[in-house]
Amino acid sequence: MKVFKGIYLNTRVIIWDTEEARELWKLGFYGKPLGIPKPKSPDFESPLILDLIESLYLVDEGLLKVYDIDGEELDRERFIEYASKEYENFLDKYKVYRDLRKKGFIVLSGLKFGVDFAVYRKGPGLEHAPYLVDVVKPDTLISSDELVRAGRLATSVRKRFIIAYPEDDQIIYLMFKWRKP
Repeated sequence: MKVFKGIYLNTRVIIWDTEEARELWKLGFYGKPLGIPKPKSPDFESPLILDLIESLYLVDEGLLKVYDIDGEELDRERFIEYASKEYENFLDKYKVYRDLRKKGFIVLSGLKFGVDFAVYRKGPGLEHAPYLVDVVKPDTLISSDELVRAGRLATSVRKRFIIAYPEDDQIIYLMFKWRKP
């Protein structure tokens, strides 16, 4: 199994080698090629930008080693320490990301929708993401206004809104279906 080399830069991990970038992207739509907002094929000639959550997943799967700018390998604990400074609730979001990937879904950032993840069955460019997932702590209180706002957004972009929260060793998913009165 090939192990890819990534460089940790502030809020991202970069795969500089373009051949490796293409190979890794083909494995499951990991990362985003620099300067290509919606890649449709692995025929790009640019570095690959990885999110910190997907980077940790690739580290845990034995597919990625992450190095700092000085070339020193970051072990898992130090990587999590750095990533936790950049992401609120990093480990909970990672657990949900990992669970969805293990179930065969393609998981990308949902930032443009105001949620944690956009989730695909097949992948970007092959379909629109059918699900928007927001990760919360089990004791989080969600106001009815927030719930309606999220539901209206998801419905307007033809997606299902899901709240996910890690509880012990499992992930609880709550999917909302909006109906017209």
